Amino acid sequence: MGLLKIRKKLLNVETIYHEGGPVASEPLLQASVAVVINNPYAGRYVEDLSDLVEASKEIAKDIVPELLDAVGGADKVETYGKGAIVGLNGELEHGAVWHEAGGWSLRAMLPKAKALVPAAKAVAAAGYRLPIPVHNIEACYVRSHFSSVEVGALDAPRPDELFYALAVGTGGRIHERLGGLRVEDISVHDGQR
Repeated sequence: MGLLKIRKKLLNVETIYHEGGPVASEPLLQASVAVVINNPYAGRYVEDLSDLVEASKEIAKDIVPELLDAVGGADKVETYGKGAIVGLNGELEHGAVWHEAGGWSLRAMLPKAKALVPAAKAVAAAGYRLPIPVHNIEACYVRSHFSSVEVGALDAPRPDELFYALAVGTGGRIHERLGGLRVEDISVHDGQR
């Protein structure tokens, strides 16, 4: 099976109808997909992490379609983010591998994506919950779409494991009303404005 072996995969979908105000005409969907995999470099320093990057890309390519399907397809996605939790015998750089592997794999399946995929990572024990920042896929300055999706598992990551996650959403925050750049006003198409 190669360098990486998946112990488990988690798919989570939240449907948000309101945040205390009126019920939204269309609920917001936020979804995450995560894999718990072995960390082949746990407990030792390895200078060249390119094999881990390449193996992680293959895993990302396999899980992105399932994530997009969970919210109704790529054309529904307006926000995204990525995150990694490294088990205690690993190092933060093993989580940073997911920047390229997860981020590029997600963007490749979203034709409108221009903004960088925001990220969070940590070295932590099993049960840690990681808030993944998300923002608009076309322009990161769309304030209404700043949010987060929380990921984690009670039994992961074990000390010699990695927890890699991707998150998407179908829109901005329910009841957002703080102004700033609107989706309909994106004009520069540089990933920012």
